[in-house]
Amino acid sequence: MFGPFFRAVILSAAVVAPNLTQAAEEGVTTFSLENGMDVVVIADDRAPVVVHMVWYRVGAADEAPGQSGIAHFLEHLLFKGTESLAPGEFSDIVEQNGGSDNAFTSWDYTGYFQRVAADRLDLMMKMEADRMQNLVLTEDVVLPERNVILEERNQRTDNSAGALFNEQQRAAQYMNHPYGRPIIGWRHEMETLSLQDALDFYELHYAPNNAILVVAGDITADEVRALAETHYGPIEANPAIVERARPSEPPQLAERRLRYSDPRVSQDYLVRSYLAPERDPGAQEKAAALVYLADLLGGSSATSVMGQKLEFESRNAVYTSAFYDGLALDETAFGLVVVPVPGRSLEEAEQDLDQVLAEFMADGIDTDQFERIQTQIKAGQIYALDSLQGRASRYGEGLTAGLTVEDVQAWPDVLQAVTPEDVMTAAAELFDRDRSVTGFVTRAQEVTQ
Repeated sequence: MFGPFFRAVILSAAVVAPNLTQAAEEGVTTFSLENGMDVVVIADDRAPVVVHMVWYRVGAADEAPGQSGIAHFLEHLLFKGTESLAPGEFSDIVEQNGGSDNAFTSWDYTGYFQRVAADRLDLMMKMEADRMQNLVLTEDVVLPERNVILEERNQRTDNSAGALFNEQQRAAQYMNHPYGRPIIGWRHEMETLSLQDALDFYELHYAPNNAILVVAGDITADEVRALAETHYGPIEANPAIVERARPSEPPQLAERRLRYSDPRVSQDYLVRSYLAPERDPGAQEKAAALVYLADLLGGSSATSVMGQKLEFESRNAVYTSAFYDGLALDETAFGLVVVPVPGRSLEEAEQDLDQVLAEFMADGIDTDQFERIQTQIKAGQIYALDSLQGRASRYGEGLTAGLTVEDVQAWPDVLQAVTPEDVMTAAAELFDRDRSVTGFVTRAQEVTQ
């Protein structure tokens, strides 16, 4: 089975060999192995290095109910050895060869990468292919690593008032869709994750027909193809892998509100979020308009609508922002943040926010500000091409979010085609209080004995 990003460019090894398909972006080539593994090669000879990445189309939103955190847990366990590598030896070998490596998990993907000298690519592929099929896990390594991820949750979530609130806000945003669960997992479920859970998740999801290989750097497409066929090609596809289907959100008919209090909060603030469209294959225009909307409302404090009106004109806030990321397989979120000045209540801050949004919808967009943001976005897209790993990640993130190679490459042009009218239309569709989640974060008074 071919990955979803090849719906527009389906290139099986049997059909295209020995030819490769050159994608629209200069130096980018795509092909697929016979076992269904999709490959993207980004040729860049500015330095004799390569970034080798394997992205699996599985993340926290693909976990079975009751097993939150298993995707991230397994990411850790993939460094615990194979039939030929001892625990930790993978990273030791990368370091001994002058490189660096790491891994990451999100709701839609799990990824592994190494950055090494170009002549070490063969070794990296050999080791990555090894742990795709030959992972060895025992209770002796699984249980101690479970303690590691629990401590990671302690440090990153449980010890942070902001992180705990974000977790609650997201859970309120998604009542039915698994985006509502934390990537690291809910503690009470993490504590029960077992060796068998990890093995089952590995056997189901870690296969070439569920993976995207992205190689960027001083290498040719022919060289990558030969190495990929040598190391990844012999691995059999898993016929149990099917296109992802997740529960969808029911229509939201009433606004949701929550108040989170914590003595560690240094300054009260509010966050309001709305469900928002993601970037879809062949239909990225609404997402592009929301990129502009977030920047217009809450980008730079000195120039954004919220910054100018609340931080500088009325001086009712010390900080404002807006956030949106359209790179998601399913519906994502658009958010607004207001930190009021000391002495101003969150209820008053919410009134300030509502007034700013109402004025924005009535007054429309300042043309000069729109053009400045358009120029900044274009410059940002150009600067991003300077990062080898950034270019590789651009494809990995996009393709695991269901986009095609063509969609990834068209995104800069889609962004530049956005008009002020597009942004106002997107805002009118987005800003419905009955489809929002508003959270108040306050400092709780510590109880003394």
